[in-house]
Amino acid sequence: MVHLYNLHPFGSQQVVPCKLEPERFCGGGPDALFVAAGCKVEAFAVSGQELCQPRCAFSTLGRVLRLAYSEAGDYLVAIEEKNKATFLRAYVNWRSKRTENSRVCIRMVGHDVETPLCETFRDQMSIIEMPLSEAPLCLSCCPVKGDLLVGCTNKLVLFSLKYQIINEELSVLDFERSLVIHIRNITPVEISFCVGYVAVMSDLEVLILKLESNPKYGESANHHPHKTNSRMKPAEGISNETLQLESDDFVICQKPMELLGEKSEQSGISVTLESTGLDDEKIKYFHVQHLLYRRFAPDISSYVLSDDIKLHSLQLLPIYQTGSLTSERKNSYQEKELLSLFCFFSLPHVGYLYMVVKSVELMSVYQYPERSQQAVLTPQFLHVITSNYLQCFTVRCSAAAAREEDPDMDSTVKACPPVSMDVCALRIQLFIGLKAICHFKNHIILLTKADSETIPERRESPKRLLSRKATSVKLKTPPVAEAGWNLYIVNTTSPVQLYREMVDYSNTYKTAKTQSCIHLLSEAHLLVRAALMDPSQLEPAEKAELLEAFKESCGHLGDCYSRLDTQYSHLALPYYKMSGLSMAEVLARVDWAAEDGSQKYERGLIFYINHSLYENLDEELSEELAARVVQMFHVAEPKQLPHILCSPSMKNVNPLTAMRYLRKLDTSGLSSVLVTLSKAAVALTVGDLDLYRQEMRSHSEMKLVCGFILEPRLLIQQKKGQSVPTELARHLKETQPGLLVASVLGLQKNSKIGIEEADSFFKVLCGKDEDTIPQLLVDFWEAQLVACLPDVLLQELFFKLTSQYIWRLSKRQPPDTIPLRTSEDLINACNHYGLIYPWVNVLVSSDSLADKNYAEDLSKLQTLWWKKLLPELCQRIKCGGEKYQLYLSSLKETLSVVAVELELRDFLNVLPEDGTAAFFLPYLLYCSRKKSLT
Repeated sequence: MVHLYNLHPFGSQQVVPCKLEPERFCGGGPDALFVAAGCKVEAFAVSGQELCQPRCAFSTLGRVLRLAYSEAGDYLVAIEEKNKATFLRAYVNWRSKRTENSRVCIRMVGHDVETPLCETFRDQMSIIEMPLSEAPLCLSCCPVKGDLLVGCTNKLVLFSLKYQIINEELSVLDFERSLVIHIRNITPVEISFCVGYVAVMSDLEVLILKLESNPKYGESANHHPHKTNSRMKPAEGISNETLQLESDDFVICQKPMELLGEKSEQSGISVTLESTGLDDEKIKYFHVQHLLYRRFAPDISSYVLSDDIKLHSLQLLPIYQTGSLTSERKNSYQEKELLSLFCFFSLPHVGYLYMVVKSVELMSVYQYPERSQQAVLTPQFLHVITSNYLQCFTVRCSAAAAREEDPDMDSTVKACPPVSMDVCALRIQLFIGLKAICHFKNHIILLTKADSETIPERRESPKRLLSRKATSVKLKTPPVAEAGWNLYIVNTTSPVQLYREMVDYSNTYKTAKTQSCIHLLSEAHLLVRAALMDPSQLEPAEKAELLEAFKESCGHLGDCYSRLDTQYSHLALPYYKMSGLSMAEVLARVDWAAEDGSQKYERGLIFYINHSLYENLDEELSEELAARVVQMFHVAEPKQLPHILCSPSMKNVNPLTAMRYLRKLDTSGLSSVLVTLSKAAVALTVGDLDLYRQEMRSHSEMKLVCGFILEPRLLIQQKKGQSVPTELARHLKETQPGLLVASVLGLQKNSKIGIEEADSFFKVLCGKDEDTIPQLLVDFWEAQLVACLPDVLLQELFFKLTSQYIWRLSKRQPPDTIPLRTSEDLINACNHYGLIYPWVNVLVSSDSLADKNYAEDLSKLQTLWWKKLLPELCQRIKCGGEKYQLYLSSLKETLSVVAVELELRDFLNVLPEDGTAAFFLPYLLYCSRKKSLT
């Protein structure tokens, strides 16, 4: 389905002041137009909106049959005919042609330029003649590197663009005949070439190949570095015998066929590479990969076969890597990196657009209301001419390229209209007698002729149109110039201006809330996106204007998806994010009033608000907007209300309003532990401790822990990247620290909080700096050890605990709060704590250790220290390193103390199982002799 609009993509137009009827014409980069008539080429300067002035003119060898310009290298190339012979010539340094009589230099391709002529080449136009063994039929210049591909009857010849260095100040453009692609069973009528991709078109067939620099089949490449054959298989339903059955008595009509990827090798077309470069190191291509073969069937419903069955307008369109929409563009053409490539070709009544990079797939099919004569594809539009109309269709290249460039497209962060979206015709503009079209920069060049008689460029027998048997194509010379023609330059409207018109047009669908509104705004979005991805240089002011339009278009699409009830309502979220609008700005765009007094909230808006509030944005809604959000979720998704109220963005919500809606949840049968905790948190906010205690007592501690796991933001909220305890968490610290520790442990078990984040939370909650460890954090570490969490590194946890026990023992520093677990609790609950050694009981029972806290810390320090950390200390001593001496002295001091306090049997149990006997022997001897000494 094609959507029809009546927009204005075409702006002002001007007449090109050429003297003879153009036979061929093409755009010349950003500022030039070339027109060939007879044996002459005129170049015009095209700048601004209303200016087209003659620049220079030069003579050709004969009548120009084909004409092409390459912006890389800034050269013009032509196929010319003289005395029934065809020639291939390139015109270099044409900007130096001051007058028509100025001298030019003619040289043969590949011949070295003599040094004394350097000054001549600097100021003269050069003509490079490129001889071929077969007559050239068609040509194409690579838009990235400037290499030239020439199509002949049985082969394609590649001329690589290069520069001859004359001296430090001058280099001369030249070509090298580097590759011949022998191709059989198809005669090229049109070709297109772009960085190794080759498209070949006959009257009813299209073949797309990729020339690969790395040999796919290493053995053949090693044995035949200059020639590689593609694997050829017979086409479906066709044999060599069948192809030879064609005679004057009957013809063979081949059926339509589309072969993608490796299957296209079954087309029956033979492709062979032959390297002809003089320097082996410069050989680029070794192997051919077949990407697409498509054959169309002629219409044989009538006895008379017309030109309606022929393909036309073959084109490869590259889109380059941009980095991002806001990145600085690259200046040099040599630095361009191909992002995606598209191929277009057309029958008279239908056009086909394929994507051919990474995967080959048909993207769009264009149905024309009238018989087309020619078409040109641009990153933004497809322009098609019929006999009397210039038509502008939208394309999906930027949508496909966006997904190639960013794999994260179509996520909660980014979005782009789909490639499968219906195409639309923006404009059908009347032009009488249209004959030809070309495009460059923001200009469309049209040739019109009042005489409506169509003179086909290729006229052949009906049999030729039905098979590939013919081996040549005759290029018919255009007729003698007649009166009644014009060559127009139509300036296309700037993307921003057309975007504005599309947005204004979409407002006609806004009140009806139809899909047409989304479709047109999607077209506007793709138009701006394509302009930002266009390879042409953008001025800073123009780029800034486009970026602003891009963000604005994202906002419009967010509005559509948030208000229309469609299966893609979730797209409101990524489009609003891309728009840069804050949540408050989005809510301000919502029409809260309803005609009947009721209010229906669409799921797109609900999805956006819900997701945004879950993201902990550093944005606080006003009391009024917060109240509207609560009302919205009360109507649309009441179960989400407890979660919504926990968002930091809802900080300014009126507590009484929040409580009123939470109580409504109870009466509607939605009561749960999460609702209970939410009401308790609100009760704390208003200072109602009785209500708080009433709510907290309504569930067991285990259920309350489950409630905190369902909504961690009841305890911890993120503000500017920092974990901040809530008022409820601070109250639990004073009244129910055990519940608080159990809840945070539950969050860690369920991956709702990380290890470092949990440690930071307790430090902030207790008002301690980074170097001070509160007892509540020690309680949490002990709870982790008891729980045996799999993702917790035990050795790190042991060191945390023991270092804290030792620090408090050495500093005689008691815990700042009463520990939740005694040493006996830990021994009974956790196998990491072993039985207390007798020597510890001796130390604890001494008069100097009457402090209970000191005794508890010493008891806890003992299966952690002796069971876990003494072997670890010995292991680190073995590893050496910078702290070797420190570890060694610590071990010696420890063993000296223990050898004094313990009996020999207990001392042996403490020692590690492995180690050097000579090291431990003195301590063992002392321990065994101390009784006799006493």
